[in-house]
Amino acid sequence: MARDDIDPTLLIKDMATRARAASAVLARETSARKASALMAAAKAIRTAEAEILNANEQDVAAARANGLSPAMIDRLLLDSGRIAAIADGVETVAGLRDPVGMVIDENLRPNGLKLSRVRVPLGVIGIIYESRPNVTVDAGILCLKSGNAAILRGGSEAMRTNRALHAALIAGITEKGLPADSIQLVPTTDRAAVGAMLVAQGMIDIIIPRGGKTLVARVQDEARVPVLAHLDGICHTYIDAAADPAKAIAIAVNAKMRRTGVCGATETLLIDQAYAHPAAVAGALLDAGCALRGDAQAQRLDPRITAASDEDWDTEYLDNICAVAFVDSVAGALAHIAAHSSHHTESIVTENAATAEQFLAAADSAIVMHNASTQFADGGEFGLGAEIGIATGRLHARGPVALEGLTTYKWLVRGTGQVRP
Repeated sequence: MARDDIDPTLLIKDMATRARAASAVLARETSARKASALMAAAKAIRTAEAEILNANEQDVAAARANGLSPAMIDRLLLDSGRIAAIADGVETVAGLRDPVGMVIDENLRPNGLKLSRVRVPLGVIGIIYESRPNVTVDAGILCLKSGNAAILRGGSEAMRTNRALHAALIAGITEKGLPADSIQLVPTTDRAAVGAMLVAQGMIDIIIPRGGKTLVARVQDEARVPVLAHLDGICHTYIDAAADPAKAIAIAVNAKMRRTGVCGATETLLIDQAYAHPAAVAGALLDAGCALRGDAQAQRLDPRITAASDEDWDTEYLDNICAVAFVDSVAGALAHIAAHSSHHTESIVTENAATAEQFLAAADSAIVMHNASTQFADGGEFGLGAEIGIATGRLHARGPVALEGLTTYKWLVRGTGQVRP
């Protein structure tokens, strides 16, 4: 039940204390036992489908009454297919290689010392997120599999769904003997609980925000705990002069329109001046229901294209809207991306291998693609089972953050009695 009557600082301190104890247990758990617990959690999610759907129906109704955008509703909405996919994801993560104890490298020193670096859990991870109830499961299982305890603070709009999913997770992992405190859900919608998490240095080891720009900006501004985050998903698809026309249309439409509310959706389409069929690409997007905002040359392609403002090149729409600009060669595309990208995901469509390699090497983003939709920017699609978010910074982890991204390492030094001269 919600506990809005609890002092947020004391609440988070208590949760973090219990999480620390659970993390010590998880760090020593065998891979087989963690996998068994996750398989039980997947079964519990399937068993609880009716309860989860009922809770989600209430959340969606409240969200619509409160005027949430269609993109936010899409992120919130669950159905039988999505619940099955969530459970499948849990089973996939259960079967992945456990990163804890993995040897990164080894070295034998001239004095006989044997050095090795091995992966170890981060400890207690706080995840602050909005809208998407699947994050409750993805974050929880990835933390558990990598030997970490998780403190989850979901958005109020998904409150009921998060509780139902969390209850199923806990039923599964406790059935197999793992601590219930391994995955905790903050039981209050009081925003002060977020603030308490952000200043819980020494209690929470890292904060991972997953949500809108306002949430992530607040976390980065206020946190006294290390943060792993990205602000925006301003992703680009560049149609090169040597692009295959059929691929250009298919990739551009999918990259924008498959799901407009995900961070890997393309927000700006760049078209080479020398590409022979730009109107076909623009027309396909327009016919698919996408509003286009273009530069002067783009507007001449179709009367339905409106003028873009300077702001459009720096906007994450998360909607059926896309900015369109013409560029002069791959160098022009890279210059535009350098000026406006959020360093999330960029894609080039071309049959010219040399141009593709130039783009792959020079685009400074966490994920760079060739002849593929930016919608593949997803941990599951990368074979990681699930993801806790896409990191666009340069430290610790970059791109989809999954099991290895939730570990650090320590040095092991094995000697035979050596002393330093």
